Amino acid sequence: MIPPSTDCHCHILPGLDDGAACLAESVLLAGYQVKWGFRKAVCTSHRVGKYPNTPDDVKRACALLEEELAKEGIPLELEPSMEYRLIPETWPETLEKGWLLPWEGRHILIELPIHKASRIGDIVPEDEIKRLLDMGYQPVLAHPERYLYLDMERYHSFKDAGVLFQRNIGSLEGLYGEAVSVRAEALLSEGLYDIQGTDLHNERYAEFFDSFGFEAGSNSGIL
Repeated sequence: MIPPSTDCHCHILPGLDDGAACLAESVLLAGYQVKWGFRKAVCTSHRVGKYPNTPDDVKRACALLEEELAKEGIPLELEPSMEYRLIPETWPETLEKGWLLPWEGRHILIELPIHKASRIGDIVPEDEIKRLLDMGYQPVLAHPERYLYLDMERYHSFKDAGVLFQRNIGSLEGLYGEAVSVRAEALLSEGLYDIQGTDLHNERYAEFFDSFGFEAGSNSGIL
């Protein structure tokens, strides 16, 4: 079980994606994570068409941030990983080149296109979930509540395939709008969530979490 003191989904590495833009912003966000009670952050930088990061890119950025956190005395352990979008532009290459960077030994964070199901092409998520399991990994589906084109039957299909569901902190509280909040409530009531993460990108996210008094492990409803 992933402890509540671990943020298993965040974008705090500098300059790799739509998260922290620079090292100073990375340090600021890490400080928020420690304030909320996190002791470890899994740095899941995007691997998508716009941000085709490799494991080496992520490891370098992680080492840079680790060095800076040590200088600043911010006690946050970092683990480099990635958030892999199941799209034709990047997913087949990821598998072909062995660019899977698991966290906690075997967890792989995957995501679907947020708005358009057609972006997934001929990829079948259930097949990829089973493929990862066969490879010895534990796939984790990031923020399933944000895929509003899915119905409850499909969510159960994903779960039956063996994936874990990761809720974004802030989804229930309205960070992504009312429709996502309603969907998060439905998934929670169905008992489909397994873990949660901040999906922290910038100070706007941090200020939102502060607005409802977030503390790691105290607002999950699932841990």
